[in-house]
Amino acid sequence: MQNWELKPARDLDLPLHEQLKSVRREGGLINACTNIAWSGLVAAYLAIFHRLSVDGRQYLPKSGPFVLVANHCSHLDSLVLASAVRWRMKSRVFPIAAGDTFFSSPLMGILSTLLINALPMWRTKICSHGLADLRERLANDRCVYIVFPEGTRSRTGALARFKAGVGMLVAGTSVPVVPCRLHGTYQALPHDRRWPKPTKLRLKIGQPILFAEASNDREGWQTVATTLESAVIQLGPPSSSAEAPAR
Repeated sequence: MQNWELKPARDLDLPLHEQLKSVRREGGLINACTNIAWSGLVAAYLAIFHRLSVDGRQYLPKSGPFVLVANHCSHLDSLVLASAVRWRMKSRVFPIAAGDTFFSSPLMGILSTLLINALPMWRTKICSHGLADLRERLANDRCVYIVFPEGTRSRTGALARFKAGVGMLVAGTSVPVVPCRLHGTYQALPHDRRWPKPTKLRLKIGQPILFAEASNDREGWQTVATTLESAVIQLGPPSSSAEAPAR
């Protein structure tokens, strides 16, 4: 029988506005209940308004930790990927979001925390320390991360080169990484559109990949990024505009 050990929350020493922006943030009962309720509404919205279909759901690990990586064209992307995860893991699904966008103000931080459970990655700062903290939390808390290795939404629907940051999360670990391909999100809600169109969405999920043999250095990180980029490409283009990464 597993022994229980009571530990204080890791963000206990932080004021509220700092808790929201911290990768150490731990959700409480209100956050968990809000997140689950919001997930139900999102699932209904995606099914009714976008007729979402999911291929390859059987490839998703039955428990964490694991990482979902995908092409990135729209603010709908995180919602679609999170909707595919089993309900009992919903409270441990964390989209890794740009801190300067999703946590730019206290209100945005609250909404990003309560509604999508996002953890921030600050693009305007040296982020290696933040990635190291995220790597540690992924393994210790058996989380599910949603990561978009392109770094930002595509402005054309074409796939951009994957950045090595994703390798810093998983190189040399036994954490499975699941490549995914999103279809239709660019047409439904591109970066310059405020409200989504009722476009049909499709999510294709590939087989998990392990990077236990990848070295935890720049060369290994780039190997991880290149391998995942190829795996996402093999799942098919998100639109007729792109078969290969944009140069």
